[in-house]
Amino acid sequence: MCMKRTNLVLDEKILEQTLRLSQKKTYSEAVMIAMKEFIRVNEFSKIFEFQGSGIWSGDISEMRKDTKTIKSKTKKNK
Repeated sequence: MCMKRTNLVLDEKILEQTLRLSQKKTYSEAVMIAMKEFIRVNEFSKIFEFQGSGIWSGDISEMRKDTKTIKSKTKKNK
């Protein structure tokens, strides 16, 4: 992986919160994971562009018949 060294001016509170929530040891690791998550979320959101476009044809109900159904066990309240 090719790395690029850069200097950033970041909000200290946000940086500390990112470090804490990511459970990473360095600011670089925390920023890297935050950038990757930003990319993941934005790439995922592009799927909505295809909604109603007819790009996929199939029967979701038929496809679901192939999946195993997990039945949850419920306790009877007496």
